[in-house]
Amino acid sequence: MSTDNALPIHISGLTKQYGDLYALDRVDLDIKSGEFLTLLGPSGSGKTTLLMAIAGFNRPDAGSIKFASEEMILTPPHRREVGMVFQSYALFPHMTVAENIAFPLKLRRVAAAERNRRVEEALQTVQLEGLGSRNIDQLSGGQRQRVALARAFVFRPRILLMDEPLSALDKKLRERMQIELKQLHRQLGVTTVYVTHDQREALTMSDRIAVINHGRLAQVDTPTTIYNQPVNAFVADFIGESTVLPLERSNGNELYVGDQLVTTTPDNSTEGSWSLVIRPERLLLLDHSSSETTPAVTFNGTIKEAVFQGDSAFVLINLENSAEIAVRFSTGAVSKMARLSAGEKISVGLHRDDIIVIAQDAA
Repeated sequence: MSTDNALPIHISGLTKQYGDLYALDRVDLDIKSGEFLTLLGPSGSGKTTLLMAIAGFNRPDAGSIKFASEEMILTPPHRREVGMVFQSYALFPHMTVAENIAFPLKLRRVAAAERNRRVEEALQTVQLEGLGSRNIDQLSGGQRQRVALARAFVFRPRILLMDEPLSALDKKLRERMQIELKQLHRQLGVTTVYVTHDQREALTMSDRIAVINHGRLAQVDTPTTIYNQPVNAFVADFIGESTVLPLERSNGNELYVGDQLVTTTPDNSTEGSWSLVIRPERLLLLDHSSSETTPAVTFNGTIKEAVFQGDSAFVLINLENSAEIAVRFSTGAVSKMARLSAGEKISVGLHRDDIIVIAQDAA
C-alpha cells in the first residue's frame, strides 16, 4: 500500500497575524517528499496554526505554500487532497468503523466494490481486521485512533497531517502507538507533518523536527542533532532536560566554568557570551576509588533532593558556587549508591564528548 507519489512541501515567508500577535512570523520551511516531520513547540507557539495553514483551514496573511511546484494558498481544503487526523479523531458516532473509513471514498464517488476493498485493506494496515461492523462507541481509545488514521489515508493522499492524535491516550498506549505510527509511515511512504508538544514523542517518531516558538522556527534538524547540538537555550531546555550554566571568558577565546577550562569558543570568536548545556543523563557519578577515566569537567556539591522514578533516579545538586544542576542516574547506578540522600556530598563529571556550548544571545 506504499505511496510512491508523495509530495514535498515548500513554505516561504508564511505570516499569520492576530492583532499585534504574530502566530506565524515569516516562516520558511522545506519538507521533503516522504518525510516524517514534526512541528514541536509549547502551547501558543504557532505549530497548529502552521499545520492548519498547510491543510487550508486558515489563510495566511502573507507567504507561499507549495505542494511540489503548485501554489496552494488559494486552494480550498477539499481540493488539496491531504489526509487529516485531528486531536479529537472527529469520527462519526452514527456510522460503523467501516462506514467511517469509507466516507472519504464515498465523497470521491469511488465504486462500491473498490471502496470495500480499500476499506478492508486499510483495516488490515491498522490491525483492526474484523471490526468493520462495530460502532464507534464500542471501541477503545487506541482503536478509535486507528480508525481515524485509516480514514485519513484510505483515499491515498500524497500528504498526511496529524494534530496531536495521541494526546488523549494513556502513557503506555501512547508510547506503543508512537512506534506503530512510525512503522505505518514507513509502510505508506506518505509525506507526513505531525504536531505535538511532547518532546519524547517528537524524538521517537521524526525524521526531522522543526522546533517552533513565538511563530518562528528556532531549529530544524534531525532528532539526534537537535538533542546533541541545540542552537540556543530555548531548544536545549525544550528538547529534553537540561541545566544551562554561564561560562566565563579568559585568554581571548577560552571558556571556563569556575576554574576549569571547558572549551574555546566554537567559532573562535572573541566576542559574545556563551553557556554550557548539561544533559542530566550525561553526568557521571564520580567515585574516587574507581578507575573511571578523568572527565573534562567536574562538579562538587551537596544533594538537595533525590527522587526514585523506576527506571532512573533524578538528583538535584547544590553546587559550591550556589548554582544547581540536575543529574539522572540509571536504576543500576542508583542501586550501587543507595547511600546517597539529601545532605550528602557528591561529585559528578562530564566527558569532553558530552560538552554542549551555546551562544547566550542566540535567537
